[in-house]
Amino acid sequence: MPAPPLPVTVPSDDPKKKKKDVEDDKGKTKESLKDAAKLEDGEELSEEDQQLKNELEMLVERLKESTAPLHRPALETLRTLIRTSTSSMTSVPKPLKFLRPHYPDLQLLHEQWPPSEEKSLFADILSVLAMTYSDTQPRGTLHYRLLSASASESPSEPGSWGHEYIRHLSAELGSEFAIRSEAGQDTAELLDLGIQCAKFLIGHNAEADAVDLLEELESVNTISNLVNGDTFARVCAYMLSCVNFLPPPDDVAFLRTAHDIYIKHNKIPDALAIAIRLGDPELIEKDFRSPANPQMRRQLAFLLARAHIPLEWSQPQNPDGDSEELSEDLIECLSNTQLSIHFREYGKELGVMEPKSLEDIYKSHLENVRTATTVDSARGNLAGTFVNAFVNAGFGNDKLMVGAEEGNSWIYKNKDHGMMSAAASLGLSLLWDTDVGLSHVDKYTYSSEEHIKAGALLATGILNSGVRTEADAALALLGDYVGNKSIPLKTSAIVGLGLAYAGSHREDLISLLLPHVADDTVSMEIASLSALALGFIGVGSCNYEVTSTILQTLMEREDSQLSDKWARFMALGLALLFLGRQDASDATIETLKAIPHPLSKQAQILVDVCSFAGTSNVLKVQSLLHYCNEHLDKEKEDDTFQAFAVIGIALVAMGEDVGAEMSLRQFNHLMHYGEPVIRKTVPLALGLLSASNPQLGILDTLSKYSHDNDLQVALNAIFAMGLVGAGSNNARLAQMLRQLAGYYHKEADCLFMVRIAQGLVHMGKGTIGINPFFSDRQIMSRTAVAGLLATLTAFTDSKAFVLDQYHWMLYFLVTAMYPRFLITLNEELVNIPVTVRVGQAVDVVGQAGKPRTISGFQTHQTPVRLGTTERAELATEEFLPFAHVLEGFVILQKNPGWETQDSREL
Repeated sequence: MPAPPLPVTVPSDDPKKKKKDVEDDKGKTKESLKDAAKLEDGEELSEEDQQLKNELEMLVERLKESTAPLHRPALETLRTLIRTSTSSMTSVPKPLKFLRPHYPDLQLLHEQWPPSEEKSLFADILSVLAMTYSDTQPRGTLHYRLLSASASESPSEPGSWGHEYIRHLSAELGSEFAIRSEAGQDTAELLDLGIQCAKFLIGHNAEADAVDLLEELESVNTISNLVNGDTFARVCAYMLSCVNFLPPPDDVAFLRTAHDIYIKHNKIPDALAIAIRLGDPELIEKDFRSPANPQMRRQLAFLLARAHIPLEWSQPQNPDGDSEELSEDLIECLSNTQLSIHFREYGKELGVMEPKSLEDIYKSHLENVRTATTVDSARGNLAGTFVNAFVNAGFGNDKLMVGAEEGNSWIYKNKDHGMMSAAASLGLSLLWDTDVGLSHVDKYTYSSEEHIKAGALLATGILNSGVRTEADAALALLGDYVGNKSIPLKTSAIVGLGLAYAGSHREDLISLLLPHVADDTVSMEIASLSALALGFIGVGSCNYEVTSTILQTLMEREDSQLSDKWARFMALGLALLFLGRQDASDATIETLKAIPHPLSKQAQILVDVCSFAGTSNVLKVQSLLHYCNEHLDKEKEDDTFQAFAVIGIALVAMGEDVGAEMSLRQFNHLMHYGEPVIRKTVPLALGLLSASNPQLGILDTLSKYSHDNDLQVALNAIFAMGLVGAGSNNARLAQMLRQLAGYYHKEADCLFMVRIAQGLVHMGKGTIGINPFFSDRQIMSRTAVAGLLATLTAFTDSKAFVLDQYHWMLYFLVTAMYPRFLITLNEELVNIPVTVRVGQAVDVVGQAGKPRTISGFQTHQTPVRLGTTERAELATEEFLPFAHVLEGFVILQKNPGWETQDSREL
C-alpha cells in the first residue's frame, strides 16, 4: 500500500517579494555584478574581464588624483596591461575597449599636466587609445605620438606597441604629410617617425608596407639604409614591380633606389639590368667596370650585347681622350660575334639544322582549296622569298638562296623589286654570320641588274644587325653607295646602315646620313628613309643635332611634300630618338605644334608614345583614346594620326600585364565604334601588344578580324597573327593560317599576307622570337621596338608600301629578331650541358617564404628553348650562375660546396 503524499505548502506570494526586506547578501552582490557587467551593447562580461575593467578604471582614477608620485606607477601598469593583452585578430583588444569611454577625460587631463617624462608616457598611451577614436578624431594616434616624442629625451620605439599600431600610424603619417606639404609646413619630424616605422615593418616581413609608407613620404631613397642581406631582395623585387604603376618622376626614383641597394649588396647583374632600363651611360659604365672577377664581367658583357648598348658606353674615356682598352674576349662578348656559332650549335642540339622547304611550311595538301593546280606566279614566288628567309633565318643553309646552284638562284624567279627582296633575303638566311655571310652576298654586288645589287646591299646591312665587328664591313661596303645616283641603291644602302648599326649611336654614321635629311633637292623617299635610319642608329639618344635637323626639314619642306606617303617615316625617325626617354621629348613636341601641316599631329603623337613606350602610363593612354574619339571628314582632314594613336596605346601598355589586358578591352570598343582608319590599325596594335606571345584570347580575336568585310582590316589581322605567333611554331595558329589560305585563295593580297604570316610563325624553325622584352621581361630592347614600329608604320598604308614595290620593309623586323634560348657556358665560354627546369613564370612578389617561381615545369638539358612567358632555374646546386636571370648566355662556375652522390656514399 503506497504511503500517503506529504502536504506541500505553496506560499501565495512570490518568494522574492515576500523576502524583500531580508535579501540574501550573496544574491545582491551577484545581481549588482551582473548589472555592472552589462556593456553598452548588451554583451555580458566574464569575471576576468570585469576584474580587468575595474582595475583599468581604478588606474584612470589614480591618474586624476593630484598625488604626482602615484602617476608613474599607474601609467606603467596601464602600459603593461595594454601591451600584454592578447586578442583575436578580428576584435579590438580588451583594454582599449574598456578605456574608450574615458578617452575624452584623459585627453583633458593630459593637457593639464606640466611637461615631464610622465607626460610623455601618458601621450604614448593616449596615442594607442586614439586608434579607437580614429573615426571622430582623425590622426589622433600620430598627434600624441609626436607629442610623446617631443616631450621625452628617449622616447619609446613605436614598434613596441605592435604591428597593428604601426600600420595605423603609417596610414596617418601619409595623410598628415600630404596636408603639411600642401600648406608648406615642416615635415622633418614626420620623416623621422616614418623611417622608424619602415624599419619595424622591414624587420617583420612587411617590406611592401615599408616601401609604400616611404613612397607616401616622398623619401623612398632612404630605404637603402634600412635593408640588410636578408631583406634587400624582397624590397627590390617589390619596388621593381611597382615601377609600372608609378607616375614620373617616381618611377625613375624607384629604379635608382633599387639600383643603389643592389650595388650595396654586390648584386652587379641586377644593378646593370636597372641601369639599362634607365638608359644611363654613366651608370652602365660604372656597373660594368665594378666587378674584378673576369667571369662576372663577361656575363655583364653578354647582357649589354643583348640590349644593343653602344660599345662606347662600356669603354670610358681617359682624361687624355683615349678610351681604355678592354680585353679581346670581353669585346667579343660585347660585340655578339659568337652569336651565329652558338645559335647553329643550338639548332643542331634541337635537331632543326635541316633546311625547311616552302611546302613544309604551307602544307598545302591540308588546305581545302577547290582549284588543284598551283600557279607559279611572281606574287607567289615573292611570298616564298620571305617565308624561306624567315623560316631558315640564321642557319645559313636554305635551298632556295644559299644552297642554290650557280645561276639557278631563286632571285631569277622574281621580277624587278621582287629581285631586290630576294637578294636581301640572303642576309636574313645568313643572319649574324659576318664571315661566311659577306662572301655569299658579295657575288651579287657585282650584278648588272640594279635591283639585285640593291638587294645585296640591304642583305649586307641585315646580316650585320646586332653584331659589331672590328672590320666594320657594313660601313665600308655601304658607305660609298649612300651618295649614289640610283634610287634603289641609295635607299638600300641607307636602310642597310640603319639596320646594321641600330642602337650604336655612332657619330660618323650620323654625319654621313644627316645631309640627306637636310637636302631640299632630294625626294621625300630618300629624306624620310635617311631620317628613319638615323632613328634606328640613335634610338633613345635624344641626339640634338639629328632632332633639330629633322624639325628644320619639317618646317621648310613644301606642304605637298609633307603630304607624301613617305613623310610618316620622317616623323617616326624623329620619334625613335626619344624612345623610352619620357619627359625629354617635351621641347620637341612643343616645336612640332608650330608646324601647321597635319603631319605635325602624327609626329607629336609618335614622339609622345615613343617617349613613354612600355611605361603603362595611364594618362598617356587616356589622351590617345581622346584622339581616337574624334570623328573627322576624311575628304577635308587627314586622319592618319588616329592610326598612330591606336598603335601608341599598345606601345605604352605593353610594358605590364594588367595594362595590356585593360587595353584589349579598349581595342574591342574601338573596333566596334571606330572609324575605318582606326579599325584597320587595331589588329596591328594587338600584334605589337603580344608579339611572339600567342595567347588564345588574342588569337581568336584576330581570327575573327581576319574574316572582316573590310579587306584592309583582314589583311592587317593576318599579318598581326604572324607577329603574335612569331617563332612559336604554334600548331593552332598554323591551322588557322592554312584555313585562311583556302579562304582567300582568290584574293592575291590576302593570300600573300597569309604566306608571310606562316613564315613568321615558323621563324627560325621556332627558335627566334621578336618580343622586345627580355631578362625576365624586365628590360625593353629599344632596337627591337624600333624594328617593330617601323614595320607597323609601313602597314598603316599597306597598299602604298608592302603590297606595292616596298615589300622589303618586312625586313625591318630583323632588329627585333633574337634567339629564344638558354645556353650555359663554363668559365672558358664553352657550351656545357646542365639540367634545368623550365616552366611558366609565376609572380611571387610580396609572397611569404620562398615560393616556387615557376609552375608546371619540365626538366631539360641545356641548351633549351624558352617561351616568352617561361622561366628557367637550375635543377641542382652543382653550378652557380653569374647571371641573375637564366636567359640567353649564362656563365656557370662549379659550386665549391657541392658533393656528388658517389662522394657522399664514400
